Amino acid sequence: MTKATQPRSWAVLLVVVCAQMLIWLDTSILNVAVTTLADPDRGLGATPAELEWVASAYTLVFAGTLFAGGALADRFGPRTTLLAGLTLFGVASGAGAFAGSPAWLIVARGFMGAGSALLMPATLSIIVRSTPADKRTRAIAIWSSSSGLGVAVGPVAGGALLSHFWWGSVFLVNVPIVALCLAGVVAVVPELGGARRQVLDLPGLALSVLGLGGLVYGVIELGNGETWYGPHVLLPLLLGGALLAAFVAGQRRSPAPSLDVRLFRQPGFTAGSVVLLLAFMALAGHLFYAAFYLQGPCGLSPARAGTVMIAAAVGIVLGSQASPAMSRRLSARWTVAAGILITAATYLAYLWFDEQTPVPTIAALLLVQGFGMGLIGTPVTAVMMSAVPPHLAGAGSAVNSVTRQVGGTLGVAMAGSVLSGVYRERMADATLPGGPRGLPPGAEEQARTSAEAARSLAHSLRLPQLAETADRAFLDAMYAATLWTAVLALVGFAVSVVGLRFREAGPQNIQEGPEEPREARDGQVETA
Repeated sequence: MTKATQPRSWAVLLVVVCAQMLIWLDTSILNVAVTTLADPDRGLGATPAELEWVASAYTLVFAGTLFAGGALADRFGPRTTLLAGLTLFGVASGAGAFAGSPAWLIVARGFMGAGSALLMPATLSIIVRSTPADKRTRAIAIWSSSSGLGVAVGPVAGGALLSHFWWGSVFLVNVPIVALCLAGVVAVVPELGGARRQVLDLPGLALSVLGLGGLVYGVIELGNGETWYGPHVLLPLLLGGALLAAFVAGQRRSPAPSLDVRLFRQPGFTAGSVVLLLAFMALAGHLFYAAFYLQGPCGLSPARAGTVMIAAAVGIVLGSQASPAMSRRLSARWTVAAGILITAATYLAYLWFDEQTPVPTIAALLLVQGFGMGLIGTPVTAVMMSAVPPHLAGAGSAVNSVTRQVGGTLGVAMAGSVLSGVYRERMADATLPGGPRGLPPGAEEQARTSAEAARSLAHSLRLPQLAETADRAFLDAMYAATLWTAVLALVGFAVSVVGLRFREAGPQNIQEGPEEPREARDGQVETA
């Protein structure tokens, strides 16, 4: 690539990063809006299980169809699939904004996930195929830091919109952004063309979506019943596991698989996938209960809660930009390990948080937490993509993305299940009908459903002591969820130390042309 064409490559990078940022913008806006959606008066009166599905429907369909998105990017070209993904995302966002019930919003979120599944693999594929080799790692770092930008803009925009408009505005705002991205793609992104003619694996797609759906449903039901071993939990878990096993077996035999399982023969690729899965499980679970914590016990408005969460976004951007230099100095292995340890420490710090914790303390911790997450994404992505030949860049980026989304889906389901189960236990005695709290008959179950429902009931009945009891019950539930997220992060730390034994020496690790022989890649293994 000549110097004359380099400015165009950076214009292409800007457009695809803006498109990629839409995914994180929407997710972070939802984190601010969950409390409003749970409110019977200002929102849809969604139950905790319905809120988990509002979040999980998006990530579930996203994760299940990412393999197809990567295959389509490789077959028809990433520019075409990027345009299709943006269009679907924008249409579904508009439909979700005017949903009349949680069920319709869940359906709209699923279609938004399908659009994102076309969008995300295409963005990374365009970067790998259009960026000069000596600029590729820096381009990947900028692409990775787009998550920080989305997380930064999302809470602030969401808080401002919820302060002046109805809840649907947090989804409607996506539509004009999509229009700008579409114009940018048409103007500057080249038509790279399909690298191979691949048949879309519809049976594999169905197995992956249904399998993940079964697992997520079972995890969510863990916190909604009296026991964890009932058929409402075990059957979907077992069925989901069986369908996913059938999916993997089918992909191994398929001549044109959506998921090329041969990629996992590379130890660095496999370890990186596991690290991303665990890191995003912990992060998504933490953000889910942190949003309720800020707007519940802390009493912050959506706008102020969004402002506080900017600290995490700033940290992600700083960490993403610092990670290439740290990887050259310390290796990708130890940079990722340090990032995971930092995030684990910040999760554990929530064990000492309560309704009296100063907001600046929370913001400072979010800044550190974001920096730790920023250290993880870029080196792991670079190590994983170094094992993928350019003609499979779409498939490789799909695996990279699907691990994040599967992790996010399971993390939200796990955190929501723990929150719901522990909260119900703590509220069992305090919400007896006709008891010392003065609740009328029939109000007990409403107060036990969620802390938001209990606060709404306390406001209507003028029982501030009920709101205080609900806050205490929520804090106990948050502490339990915090322990789970910290454990997940620490397991990810162990995997990074043991499995990421590949040095990230720079952009030359991402090779053009055919895949390297295995012997050549094995030469990169650390001898420490």
